[in-house]
Amino acid sequence: MALQVFTAVTGASWESELVGALDREDHGVTVVRRCVDVADLLAAATTGTGQAALLSAELRRLDAGTVARLTAAGVAVVGLVEPGDSRAAERLRQLGVVRVLPADAEPEEIAQALRDAVTGAPVAGHDVADPRGALPVLGLPPEASARPAGRGRLIAVWGPTGAPGRTTVAVGLADEAARLEVPALLVDADVYGGVVAQLLGLLDESPGVAAAARQAAAGTLDLASLARLAWALSPHLRVLTGLARADRWPELRPQAVAVVLEEARRLAALTIVDCGFSLEEDEELSFDTAAPRRNGATLTVLEAADEVLCVSGADPVALQRTVRALAELREVLPEVEPVVVVNQVRRGPVPGDARQEIAAALSRFAGREVRAFLPADRRATDAALAAGRTLAEVAPHSALRAGLRSLAAELSGVSEPVGRRGRRRR
Repeated sequence: MALQVFTAVTGASWESELVGALDREDHGVTVVRRCVDVADLLAAATTGTGQAALLSAELRRLDAGTVARLTAAGVAVVGLVEPGDSRAAERLRQLGVVRVLPADAEPEEIAQALRDAVTGAPVAGHDVADPRGALPVLGLPPEASARPAGRGRLIAVWGPTGAPGRTTVAVGLADEAARLEVPALLVDADVYGGVVAQLLGLLDESPGVAAAARQAAAGTLDLASLARLAWALSPHLRVLTGLARADRWPELRPQAVAVVLEEARRLAALTIVDCGFSLEEDEELSFDTAAPRRNGATLTVLEAADEVLCVSGADPVALQRTVRALAELREVLPEVEPVVVVNQVRRGPVPGDARQEIAAALSRFAGREVRAFLPADRRATDAALAAGRTLAEVAPHSALRAGLRSLAAELSGVSEPVGRRGRRRR
């Protein structure tokens, strides 16, 4: 039986000739509908009459959400670009189109790509060359230009509701890594109440992660544009600020966030992401169709991270929340293996040796070892918050700062200098 295909390559001069060539019986492909726009294509996909779609890179309003909805409807996607247009090919790949061919490819080759997309076969080697080899481009930061394109480490800083100091930990780790001369990028992906900008004294209304996600959804995000969207706080530290208002969470769609994270890996050797606490997926129970998922951004970060730090408090209530959150994470993302960082350790809430008792409780009830204990230092954190600066700048000898520096060195894979004082940011 011939493969039934939708096309959406309107406006291309080669459209009619290509459709006619594909309709020939010897190619095993039948074009059942020529869609005029994205809405027409999505409507056709819901009918179940086609198994694949052939898209043009110039299709108006094509974004990552469109590709995701086609995939969810069981329609495989193949993209076509003008010969030699590597930028359009990269845009389609950012949108989630794995197979991209030049429009002048032979009809049999395009038909084979459609069949392979339906069966999930490995991508053929004749796809348009990945333009990442052309990097670096103008506008990149010096540390990114000097380093070959690759994948930096991604660290997710997460914790249960009420996790004390999760953002302080994320900011401190990124700042300390930068002071160890590790190119670092701090990303605020908290869809409930991101405050990274406020902690660092930056403008809340800066575009930040929302603008990066919009460009990613449109397939136009690249290394240079991500670098322009991020604040450069020091030669080795950049910050991608979060949502100015919590009600803007629909702007952080999971597919777009995934693209932002991939570009972040290329921009910095270490990316620290401060993400939201909730892992619920109730949206799918409330809608009959594909619905925006508020916690999709958090789940995407946790799934993509090389390491997940679960920030816990050091009192009985916080520890109980941590045990429950770790159990929920195990159910939602069983392949993720988080490590626990206990913050605000102090005398009083836990009797006896607090560190020993906390470690024993988490091992017994959550099956997790504690990676690091961070001491409570209210005076230092208050000073940093009041000044809109980091701990290294306002309290270089703080015990909390020392703990964050040691953890940052471990996560970055570098040696921690002995007796080195924090340098002020210019």
